[in-house]
Amino acid sequence: MARVSDSDRKPFFEDVDAACRKAVWAAVATVADGEPRVRLVHPTWEGDTLWFATGPTTPKALQIQANPHIDVQYQVAPPDFVHVLVRGRAVLLDDDETKKHVWDVLDYDLGAFWPGGPGDPNYCAVRIEPTRVELSKMFGSQDKRVWRA
Repeated sequence: MARVSDSDRKPFFEDVDAACRKAVWAAVATVADGEPRVRLVHPTWEGDTLWFATGPTTPKALQIQANPHIDVQYQVAPPDFVHVLVRGRAVLLDDDETKKHVWDVLDYDLGAFWPGGPGDPNYCAVRIEPTRVELSKMFGSQDKRVWRA
């Protein structure tokens, strides 16, 4: 395992973003009543910050409010077999400026879910502040690189 240095941080996160774009979907794990809860989301990287959208009253939003610790896993199918694991702290944000910013950052049509646009009260942004990011091949057994905050 190679630990990512501060000088390699930017190219590492560029590699992470490229891998995640191939995967499209990611599994996000939250905690409810001491038990893990996993569901699919479509997050997007912006530098070393990971964003996704949800509703402010969804189970995952309520679980994040109660316990902000979160894991996100991407798995790129063959022939790449690239694995990305993100551990961090999730923050729900519903201020107009952040909602508009994330609306423009996410790489799919959020209007399909929130027809009221960035000001839709049923939409909020989720920022994941990573504490550990792992990029590897073959389920972590090859070419593993790890960045830690």
